Amino acid sequence: MDESVMKPADLSQEDLAKFVVDMLYRTVFHHVQWFTEVEHQVGMQKALKILKVARENSYKIQMDRLSKVLGFEMKDGIPKALLDKPKDELLKLTGALAANWLANDGVWFQAVEGAYDMFEAKRCNDSCWTRFAPFEAWAIKEFLKLPKRPGLEGLKRALSFRLYGSVNIQSILDDGDAVVFQMNDCRVQSARNRRGLEDYPCKSAGLVEYREFAEAIDDRIRTECIGCPPDQHPKEWFCAWRFTLSPEA
Repeated sequence: MDESVMKPADLSQEDLAKFVVDMLYRTVFHHVQWFTEVEHQVGMQKALKILKVARENSYKIQMDRLSKVLGFEMKDGIPKALLDKPKDELLKLTGALAANWLANDGVWFQAVEGAYDMFEAKRCNDSCWTRFAPFEAWAIKEFLKLPKRPGLEGLKRALSFRLYGSVNIQSILDDGDAVVFQMNDCRVQSARNRRGLEDYPCKSAGLVEYREFAEAIDDRIRTECIGCPPDQHPKEWFCAWRFTLSPEA
């Protein structure tokens, strides 16, 4: 950038717009860093309780300020432009947001793999799931207002509201006293298959992800892997998981 640029006011309109985007990105990153450090200091469960307070207060402050500067109306804490969108457009938006999340996940994996190797990328990926899975379960429980122990019925509802639920095709089936979850079409695996590649061996991450998610929904739920790559699997699904409720917990 030109050395004459000493402060934001010196930027061109285009560069100033880029700077705005960069500031938004830094704000989100700082939010995540705060949670990561609090989780490190006091543990996940206490950190999530603190996050609830921080998120609600921060959201209100930031959206109120942005709505005044950008001139959009808020209604009941939600941008009115979103409330005015037809339901089908909002559903398309959920799909786009979920696809962006998945793409971001892949970009991080590839960046680590490029800097080191596949082993290091898988190690980081699996560790990430130990934190993201219980966080997502907590966020969904808050959104759906589920009780502390909603049982298998609560898990069935929660599984449908995962980010994966808006980008993949999945089935949730009752199997006696158990619930079986099937990932019928996985966006990542299907893309690999179309390129003639074998399934990505995601079982190590799945064992962490599904167990952590289910137990965060209800600590009595136990998770069993029916099959997940590199396991052999039928054409009907890429991975499948069985959830049961332990009476001893």
